[in-house]
Amino acid sequence: MAVAWVSSNTFTIFSSSTSSSSSSSHNFHPPGRVMNCSCKYLLSSTDDLKFVLHDALDLSGINTAHARIEKLSEIERKTSISVNRGVDLGRAALNIAAEDDSIVSHSSVPLPVDDFIERLDNLSMGYCSRYSSSFGSSPETFLDCLERYLYVNKGFRRTNGRNQVEHRALYLHSVLTHRSGSVSMLCLIYSEILKMLRMWDVLHFDVEIFFPRDPYSSPRGYQKQKSNESDQAHIMTSQSLLVEILKDLKNAFWPFQLSHATSPFLRAAQAAQCFTGFKNTEESALELASAKAARHRLQRGVWTSVRFGDMRRALSACERLILLKTDPKDLRDYAVLLYHCGFYEESLHYLNLYQQQSSSSTSDLEEDDAVEQLIIRLNLILMEEGWCRQPEDKTNLFNNSEPW
Repeated sequence: MAVAWVSSNTFTIFSSSTSSSSSSSHNFHPPGRVMNCSCKYLLSSTDDLKFVLHDALDLSGINTAHARIEKLSEIERKTSISVNRGVDLGRAALNIAAEDDSIVSHSSVPLPVDDFIERLDNLSMGYCSRYSSSFGSSPETFLDCLERYLYVNKGFRRTNGRNQVEHRALYLHSVLTHRSGSVSMLCLIYSEILKMLRMWDVLHFDVEIFFPRDPYSSPRGYQKQKSNESDQAHIMTSQSLLVEILKDLKNAFWPFQLSHATSPFLRAAQAAQCFTGFKNTEESALELASAKAARHRLQRGVWTSVRFGDMRRALSACERLILLKTDPKDLRDYAVLLYHCGFYEESLHYLNLYQQQSSSSTSDLEEDDAVEQLIIRLNLILMEEGWCRQPEDKTNLFNNSEPW
């Protein structure tokens, strides 16, 4: 298999945190933050990934270089977010938000990423101003003060990211503004504060962040030396946090929202009539109605609607997840969305990639059957005489029809 090396890009990020609001009587003047984000990745000649949405964004003049999540090095992807200085997760999350905003916004004004980076830095400065007495205290007292500052003084709280009303809880700029966010966003903010405190030589012990898996708890810090073996599953690395953020976005904007008893892929496959494994007629009728409604919206050029997801932002999340290369199912999920958008050749390509890379030990019989049925359907479509997609189809992704 031929493999081409792509030289790594190094981003030097500098932001000064000095401002009138952050100056204090303690004369605490931390240095500006300088981070090097060096990401190396491999591209295989047999794994030529063409992304419909991001390629269309580039064609429309929107720069997607920053929000295309590059493959992290093995060291960076396995390093805890509380100590990893090589990846600026805050800026990555804001670039994702800026790109998604450009997809759905009617405004030509880009999201001010640097302004929100400054706001994120000011959170760390605010802690230093308010709780300077905790610098020499025990780790438990230090973390108690930090969490009191974050969750009480600043009022950050967790929301349920699956709630259709709370889509803004999935984007860092909105969370910094409204102080309400998903567990992934709160974990990112917590880790960025810890990172800055460590760089300013304020934090002198090893900390891990507990990522809760229940629907209600908020991220908490604890001293690494006192961790248990059972805590390992809750430790977030740079890669795992990015995956959580992108999965939250994919699930929230998945266009087929009804009947959460089945996986998102199976719901989309049912909409394509490639899966019929329902337990009762009532459930089948509900899914059929949902499928017809989704198809009708897409035919009218309506890519987003209230309570029925957002096709373009779901595509965007899938493309970034594929770049992280953590789960072959991302290829399959992306393929079924491409099918619904009418990109049949690309859909078949990604389904074939999924079958090449998926493991039989982790496969699901219903999902595998739906994949096979979808491949058969795609082959029949592509065999039809004279079938050809119109060249302007990609630009139609950016017809900003109002939701209904």
